[in-house]
Amino acid sequence: MSVVHLLLTIFSLISQRLPLLSTHSLHYIYTALSKPVSLPGIHQFTAMGLLDGRMIDYFDSENQVTVPRQEWMRERLPADYWDRGTQSRKSKQQWFKVNIGILMERMGQNPHVLQWMVGCEGKTNSDGTLRFVRGVHMYNYDGDDFLSFDAKNGVWVAQTPEAQPTKRKWDEVKVLNDYTKGYLENECIDWLSKFVNYDQQQLKKKSPPEVFVFAKKAKVETKLILTCLATGFYPKDIIVRIRRNTRVLTADDGLKSSGVLPNNDESFQRRESVEILKSDLSKFSCEVIHEATACVCVSDINDLPPEPGCGPPIAGAVGGVLSLVALVAVAVGLILYLSKSSVLLCVIIAERS
Repeated sequence: MSVVHLLLTIFSLISQRLPLLSTHSLHYIYTALSKPVSLPGIHQFTAMGLLDGRMIDYFDSENQVTVPRQEWMRERLPADYWDRGTQSRKSKQQWFKVNIGILMERMGQNPHVLQWMVGCEGKTNSDGTLRFVRGVHMYNYDGDDFLSFDAKNGVWVAQTPEAQPTKRKWDEVKVLNDYTKGYLENECIDWLSKFVNYDQQQLKKKSPPEVFVFAKKAKVETKLILTCLATGFYPKDIIVRIRRNTRVLTADDGLKSSGVLPNNDESFQRRESVEILKSDLSKFSCEVIHEATACVCVSDINDLPPEPGCGPPIAGAVGGVLSLVALVAVAVGLILYLSKSSVLLCVIIAERS
């Protein structure tokens, strides 16, 4: 497995299990490689805590210390919390080393990466408290599911035949299964509630997305790739759609989506792209809906540079081909209140010259 594949696996694990609106999540992800990789920022063992998909603490095998990644973690949690966290992750580092060796013997090959994700999600009650929704306790081997815990029935589930011996061994220790179930449903939710309270101001902060629409050459000379990018938004829940006239495009139309990905400033981004014919006279629109705002950009391709509103194309994305979106009409001050979140709707229209 390449380093890129490894990182994509981590983000896939995170994004597949991020909570829906009105829920919060606390996850810990541990990743161990069978041997060191001589690339900057890639360590043989890493551990990180994630609150609602944002990193709150971090440990790696090179620095050997658990450190906060949020200021409120540094301010509110005592020094012995970080000391205990460091010792716990050093122990887990050794556990991973031993178990990679076991998997090497059992599966007859060098396991490239072993990952463990553990955590919980809670839904907000009317009184502001959190109630347990679901827990995650699973192991992933070289990008494939290996073993997971069924909290409802209190048993382990083997995803591959090679995981069966571990399942049988762990299921025989009922106290282990009871502890795992209790941790997910109680202790994890307690920590989640505490962290959400500590992080309340950050969680209340809402950042609207910046919307960028641009085009670039496709491999086929007669086609273009039209892209809609929403970035810089928080929280992560967002709807991004590309329409052809009034119809929303789907994967059946060749639409490709990046899914929601983290930026390095704790905001998020999402990108939708579709390949279209240069000769297509349809009106293509990029529609972005977010609880901090909503923006519908109806745009068409020509050779004029973009104007403020949907934002300029990302540097290098158009590369001197056809830049997108001459804004010939802007609906200014059009405010519609959608649902309870008082979402601002801006309409930006562009036409072919």
